Amino acid sequence: MQIARELITQKLVGQERVASELLRDSHAQRIVASACAALGTAETIPAILLLESQAALAYWSAWRSVPITFPKNDLRRVPDHWRTFGTRISPLTGSPRLAVNPPNAILNYLYALLESEARLAAAALGLDPGIGLMHVDSPARDSLACDLMEPIRPQADAYLLDWMTRQPLRREWFFEQRDGNCRLLGSFAVRLSETASSWGRAVAPIAESVVRTLWSTISKPARERLPPTRLTQGRRRQAKGVLPDLPAQASPKPPRVCRGCGASIPLGKDFCFACGVIDSTERLVEVAHNGRVAAQSAEAQASRAATQRRNALAQNSWKESDLPAWLNEKAYAEQIQPRLAALNVGTLATTIGVSRSYAKDIRAGRRLPHPRHWEKLAHLTGVSANG
Repeated sequence: MQIARELITQKLVGQERVASELLRDSHAQRIVASACAALGTAETIPAILLLESQAALAYWSAWRSVPITFPKNDLRRVPDHWRTFGTRISPLTGSPRLAVNPPNAILNYLYALLESEARLAAAALGLDPGIGLMHVDSPARDSLACDLMEPIRPQADAYLLDWMTRQPLRREWFFEQRDGNCRLLGSFAVRLSETASSWGRAVAPIAESVVRTLWSTISKPARERLPPTRLTQGRRRQAKGVLPDLPAQASPKPPRVCRGCGASIPLGKDFCFACGVIDSTERLVEVAHNGRVAAQSAEAQASRAATQRRNALAQNSWKESDLPAWLNEKAYAEQIQPRLAALNVGTLATTIGVSRSYAKDIRAGRRLPHPRHWEKLAHLTGVSANG
């Protein structure tokens, strides 16, 4: 009971974190957190497993509509049911086995890697991987390995979810069998296998914790107070005065592909050069269209009308006699205009109350400002009657 409660508690804490930080589903987060809190009062392993299943129902429901992106050039070859995560239950088996879309196939493979590392961890610590604590013993699986991997499953989920939300999957990484089973191509499976060491490091302290709990229940010589930490070397590290936990290790980065054609690209890029030009052009056309639509909106027209009224009032109230005798068009062109190039466009626009684009034209000499602005511009550029 103690081991089962601890394993499932760690699993639900991880699922709650994924639901909150990556899925951003507050409803699923609350249900998982409630199930986790109820574990403390569960009195039997079936009761613990019931709470786990209730949390899993809400957790995987939050995954259902997660979009799966593919490069634009691959979309015509991608079935509709591949474009969202869907359900963890395959229609072929009534269980997660034989996934029918890429994200579930990837997750199944990551779990298989994790189970393999859990099996190795159990064997390395002297446990029989086939004798489970929660999973029913079966000739077809190592039940203890399935127990040990439970707390690490959310880490594999987070790895996949972070990947899918950052970049697309390539169609050529998968193939669909006649019955609809989605399989991974060997080259892609090799890339996923590079994550195995990460899962091994993650499951090591879990396996050693289970060993310590089992160790505490058996009689042993007085000199053997703690079991060896063959996986984490925790006791040896502690004796050397360093933290007993393994240092964190980043999982290998998934392959990065162009969102347009699917070609391999360096980190920090979303498109290859050719597709980047096409994407930039499309976005520029879209932004220009949106700008034209916004410029004709009621709010934009009202703003322009207010500006025109304000300028008309300012021009009507201004008199040419308000200008100093020395400040004429010739003085502006020869003394003020050349000095405007050194001014900031924002400062110029704020000083005379015009738009930045109009101020930029004034600074470049493409526009002649109204004479009522000349005196302010003379003061701004330091020009006076004495030059």
